Amino acid sequence: MKEKPAYKDESLSFEERARDLVSRMTLEEKASQTRYNSPAIPRLEIPAYNWWNEALHGVARAGVATMFPQAIAMASTFDEELLFRVADVISTEGRAKYHEFQRQNDHGIYKGLTFWSPNINIFRDPRWGRGHETYGEDPYLTGRLGVAFIRGLQGADKKYLKSAACAKHFAVHSGPEAERHSFNAVASPKDIRETYLPAFRDAVKEAGVESVMGAYNRTNGEPCCGSPTLLQKILREEWGFKGHVVSDCWAIKDFHEDHKITKTPSESIALAMNNGCDLNCGHMYMHLMDACKEGLVPEEAIDRAVTRLMLTRMKLGMFDDPGHVPFASTPYEVNDCREHRDFALEVSGQSLVLLKNEKKLLPLDRKSIKSIAVIGPNADNEEAMKANYCGTPSHMVTVLRGIQQAVEPDTRVYYAEGCHLYANRIEKRAEPKDRLAEAVAAAQRADVAVVCLGLDPTIEGEEIHIIEGEAAGPGGAEEIPRGDKKDLKLPGQQQELLEAVCSTGKPVILVLLTGSALALTWADEQVPAILLGWYPGAEGGQAIASMIFGDYSPSGRLPVTFYRSTEDLPDFRDYSMINRTYRYMTGEALYPFGYGLSYSSFEYSALTLEKDAIEVGDRLECRVRVKNTGSFESGETVQLYLRDLEAGTRVPRWELKGVRKLKLKPGEESEVSFTLAPRLMTMIDDEGRRILEPGKFQVYIGGSQPDRRSIVLTGIEPLSAVFEVRGEAREYDY
Repeated sequence: MKEKPAYKDESLSFEERARDLVSRMTLEEKASQTRYNSPAIPRLEIPAYNWWNEALHGVARAGVATMFPQAIAMASTFDEELLFRVADVISTEGRAKYHEFQRQNDHGIYKGLTFWSPNINIFRDPRWGRGHETYGEDPYLTGRLGVAFIRGLQGADKKYLKSAACAKHFAVHSGPEAERHSFNAVASPKDIRETYLPAFRDAVKEAGVESVMGAYNRTNGEPCCGSPTLLQKILREEWGFKGHVVSDCWAIKDFHEDHKITKTPSESIALAMNNGCDLNCGHMYMHLMDACKEGLVPEEAIDRAVTRLMLTRMKLGMFDDPGHVPFASTPYEVNDCREHRDFALEVSGQSLVLLKNEKKLLPLDRKSIKSIAVIGPNADNEEAMKANYCGTPSHMVTVLRGIQQAVEPDTRVYYAEGCHLYANRIEKRAEPKDRLAEAVAAAQRADVAVVCLGLDPTIEGEEIHIIEGEAAGPGGAEEIPRGDKKDLKLPGQQQELLEAVCSTGKPVILVLLTGSALALTWADEQVPAILLGWYPGAEGGQAIASMIFGDYSPSGRLPVTFYRSTEDLPDFRDYSMINRTYRYMTGEALYPFGYGLSYSSFEYSALTLEKDAIEVGDRLECRVRVKNTGSFESGETVQLYLRDLEAGTRVPRWELKGVRKLKLKPGEESEVSFTLAPRLMTMIDDEGRRILEPGKFQVYIGGSQPDRRSIVLTGIEPLSAVFEVRGEAREYDY
């Protein structure tokens, strides 16, 4: 009887089995497995596998799947448990689709269990086009949501991964998109360790993320997908990362073509492989054999990479009896099921942020509204529901359709597109402003106007191109690289449309669909109600309509700062955190990080600290009572910020260090507790060391930041207390 090879012996560890499997491969076979579209090795019964799959806010690019709101929208919930549940649904659907594809002998791209999500880069500048893929501008919030999402994707089984998550893009990556293939992000040790790396560290050391994707750019001169500092010193040696590293797509060819760090493809391959980039999204590793034969890549480096890759596939159960893999029996029918779609709708509602509600215009009484105008280029725009890296929804509800469904049967709904999203006309042969008069006419005939403006992923995203000039008309059109925003203004004729509708004197509700902050200074002064819908998912229009008519109270909070203008920002290419984000900004925000209104009201009281003074290394418990003093049942986002009053170096003015989500009925009260671990009290010095110094700290707890603008907007000042840390300064591992 033929002896079973060790790699098929399920009683052995995955590590032993992976080493055995790789030892049986020829050099050519090993090299073939380092490509994202890895071919089959029939003699070893290794099926073909395509590593490239996406799951940013639902299983993407592989047909029908439940579509959740975009990542930045989900970040507005400030809810770790919710993000975990979202990712758990995504991985369930991923399993359902994968196993059905296997049954259909489909091993193609976007059909695997290795999801290149989440994107945990810091959204440091609102002009960055890919910022809506992230969880916002704050390292703490990004870390907490990233950990939750990764755990939801990977599951809690002690032996097998439900799916494999990937933390990207490592590291110091947030634009400009048009220069990403050649850009060098220069950042100080302090900013790298304080802002750009913490979420990745949490993903590795807390969540046990299986994969990390390198970034396109250089960081301090080193191409990220071949950086000895990032991939070796920090990721492997400091953090003990055991998974595999994948390049961003076609990033390795940038080493010689754009970064000019290497001179030949073989040198680029060697820089990546020798520094621990195990898997190539792109085609450079097709020439890995050549680099090996030239003596630039030792076979041991290839062995190491392929062993890591086989280990991931084994953790996913790809070499085991399906009956032994707990996720292999996931039925195809759970994909896009009603339960999942209902949950996605719930998440859409929780992600919405109410920015302004003058004289309590919202919620509207649907019984008293006899006519309503729904106006704007995003009123019936399905692209603005979906965002990028998305699947195919089985059912779509735009804002227009949501309002049509939500009003009373005899209520008249007028619709006018008003203007193009960014061009000067809608019809090709029409004059400029060809839909403006229709919009004004609709508003004049309505009791209230809902104006839907903003962006969509056709103009805000990843290194995309659009036609500008007379865009929809002949002559003057020009294809230009885009993705990033030139400024924070509403594009095209949207501002003019908004002002024209407001000039009718009718009450106006501005619904903003966007993946990033826009300058809404005029709207803040002139429009009575502003609702931020982000890119809210397949049925987001229903969630928006339900909130407008008071079926539930808004509870979302901003994960980014809304600035008054581009002039408030440093140069886009400057990666220093000076005057960036709420942590270091010197001016006053239009709408601050952590801000959002409710239909209800909340009272904070009885802030108590366990002790007034602690020793270096001790924990500190903080408690506060929160009461719903309004008439709506509502969620509340309790936020704890910490300020170092006596730091020996430049530190943030205050930082988010704790979040709790509550849902309280009118009159209901709850006590919330936070534990400040020593690590949360540390600072990063100029050399990048994490140090806890003795001194005084101030704790703020409330429904917002303690900044002046938040207090003006909410009418509530967070509670605060001071405590002291005593003893000798202590350095902590990063």
